[in-house]
Amino acid sequence: MEPSLYDFTVTRNDGSEFSLATLRDTSVLIVNTASKCSFTGQYTGLEALYQEYKDRGFTILAFPCDQFAHQEPGSDAEIAEFCKLNHGVTFPLMSKIEVNGKGAHPLYVWLKKQAPGVLGGSIKWNFTKFLVGKDGKSVQRFASKTEPEELKTSIEGVL
Repeated sequence: MEPSLYDFTVTRNDGSEFSLATLRDTSVLIVNTASKCSFTGQYTGLEALYQEYKDRGFTILAFPCDQFAHQEPGSDAEIAEFCKLNHGVTFPLMSKIEVNGKGAHPLYVWLKKQAPGVLGGSIKWNFTKFLVGKDGKSVQRFASKTEPEELKTSIEGVL
């Protein structure tokens, strides 16, 4: 049977395990993030999306990643503090992971298989976005440069 989003477990920013099965019937935007990137300001837009849609069965999961020009050097605690203080982030932050290469988190291996991008089986840069439908299987991919507010039509389509 083909895996779905609900088959994965990830680690939260505080070190606790989080089964994505708890998100069944929720549309999820998954984003690899970084605190020292030209796209970092997107955290504010992501938070606005989260506030607008969270009561309609939508959430955002941010996965900090330091694989692109060392733009996420901080610890999980430093990342959480930065996101809260500078962007008011309240959506779930996960522990720092790798999204490419041999150490890529299995969730990202699956996401890239479901929605290959221009580079096929890899992530090009920080703030690549994957929108997963409530079925846990349908995945749309959006480039780093796609601003969060540009996702509204797609989000409404999966709610």
